[in-house]
Amino acid sequence: MSLDFKPEEKDVKPFRRRLLVAFGLILTAFSVLVARFAWLQIINQSAYVERAERNRTVSITTQGSRGLIFDRNRTLVAGNVLAYSLEITPDKVKNVNATIDELAKVISITPADRRRFRRLREDLNRYDSIPIRAELTDEEVATFIGQRWRFPGVEINQREYRVYPNGATGSHFIGYIGSISASDQKRLDSEGSLPLYEGARNIGKVGLERSYEALLHGRPGHESLEITAGGHAVRTLDLEAALPGHNLELTVDLNLQRVTEAAMKGKTGAVIAIEPKTGAILAFASLPTYDPNLFPGGIDPDSWSELTQSEEKPLLNRAMRGIYPIGSTYKPFMALAGLESGATTIDYVLNDTGVFSIGKHRFRDMTGAPKGPLSIRKSIAVSSDVYYYWLATQLGVDRIYEFMKPWGFGQKTGIDLVGEQTGILPSRQWKEQRFKEPWYVGDTPSIGVGQGYNAFTLLQLAHATATLANGGVVMRPHLVNATIDPMTGEKTYVAREPVETIPLKRANLDVVVAGMTDVTKTGTARSVFQGAPYSVAGKTGTAQVVTIAQEDKYDEKKLARRHHDHALFIAFAPAKNPKIALAVLVENGGFGAKAAAPVAREVIDYWLTGKNSLGLPPPSGHALIAETKKPSDRRR
Repeated sequence: MSLDFKPEEKDVKPFRRRLLVAFGLILTAFSVLVARFAWLQIINQSAYVERAERNRTVSITTQGSRGLIFDRNRTLVAGNVLAYSLEITPDKVKNVNATIDELAKVISITPADRRRFRRLREDLNRYDSIPIRAELTDEEVATFIGQRWRFPGVEINQREYRVYPNGATGSHFIGYIGSISASDQKRLDSEGSLPLYEGARNIGKVGLERSYEALLHGRPGHESLEITAGGHAVRTLDLEAALPGHNLELTVDLNLQRVTEAAMKGKTGAVIAIEPKTGAILAFASLPTYDPNLFPGGIDPDSWSELTQSEEKPLLNRAMRGIYPIGSTYKPFMALAGLESGATTIDYVLNDTGVFSIGKHRFRDMTGAPKGPLSIRKSIAVSSDVYYYWLATQLGVDRIYEFMKPWGFGQKTGIDLVGEQTGILPSRQWKEQRFKEPWYVGDTPSIGVGQGYNAFTLLQLAHATATLANGGVVMRPHLVNATIDPMTGEKTYVAREPVETIPLKRANLDVVVAGMTDVTKTGTARSVFQGAPYSVAGKTGTAQVVTIAQEDKYDEKKLARRHHDHALFIAFAPAKNPKIALAVLVENGGFGAKAAAPVAREVIDYWLTGKNSLGLPPPSGHALIAETKKPSDRRR
């Protein structure tokens, strides 16, 4: 007998519902998978392909070597060395200070290293590796590698370091490099050159390192590597080599620079020597100096405080950023202004009584003594103040302004260094804008002797002196003779053409040069240049730092050192066919003939005769003048 079982409808309905729910869940899950597949493979394909590619490949950025800097004789001024550095990536280290303490048990880490690390950490982000020790020895590298497992987030890298082999010599024109700051990044971004600094740590901060940064900085290179899951390189997929920066060939003679700085030893001030015919700067000294080697690896806070808080301000580039009255060194240019304008003549004679009066104002000669009848030539030789008080009133401030402007007074010279100051060449309009006051007659006499509102840089004075030596032909002063492509050796020369020519009558120029030559033969600097085997056209200058009442006499014993007069001297030699022109400033040095002229003598002696106290070889590139022997030295 067979039994037929037919489920009732009420028993089937729950099963059907469960089946439908299960089917719906399966369909939903499948739809999610399809949607996810579409999201991964269609909509977001490029992003995931890129991520997968990053897991398979790695891109390494390398920086090209920084360009080298040489002096005119191919002596290295700034170069590079490869060295090992011990670096910490803060983001990969749990406790940075504890890690440094442990590292110090393995490798010597000084307090200065710690301070430098903290300073760099402020400038860089937590993902950057920051040096805690630079220039490790091979033994130190081996010691660390043996215990590397103890220090996650710490590694040894080989980096290129900037070195300045001559230390503090020429530091103010060479400059230095330092860590790229936020302001540097902002500037680079605005210039559109930020991509060139990918992976770079340093940038030129001051001096030639800053001014020629775009050329000195190499172009970055990129290497794409295929890697395993463990991070090991398998092969190079793509390679774009880094390019080194351009090299610089300077106009400066490093030995002349050494002689110049030695002549200024113990003094605060500046010296600039220029080749008149080309505008090439032969020496550029600002004293005191500093060691630029302190900066490339990150200067430690103590050294930074010492440099920035010193009363002598060693970081100040006095040669082109210091602003000074220039005293009587202004007189040869005033003499030319008077002669060219007709305010005076070569034959006119003024009786110097020691005092010049305008109304109730009395302007006395610095020496307080009358100098008697003076022609313009003699007024330069004896440095008469009264003559130039009178001449300034004959010319008037605006005619003085118009004549002096082409010489570069109160103007930027265009030197190839960033940060040049403008100075002040006064005029009626300038005073009205600056002080909201008219120009008074009593303002004018002091202008004639380089005082009053006059305030110039030593670079402007040296540039004007070189222009005078060059007969009024203006050349742009420059420190770089040529830039050199390291790949091809091709040279690109700098600043070889005249900027302009100041029209001067030959007779007027000759009488002013004759007066300056008398300064070194019979005038205020005669004792300094006695026995020189060459002729020198020069002018002493003494500039007041504080105003002394006309009825009082200057007495430096009653004044603090910082209130003593500045000593100045300008010169070019040989007077007939100049090879060198220079300006010397000794801050608070007193009389120019006593403090500044002897410095000029040492500089000119070396450049023209090779004589020096440092045992340096004579300069190359031009014929030297034989020294004059004393009668006792001559063979009988």
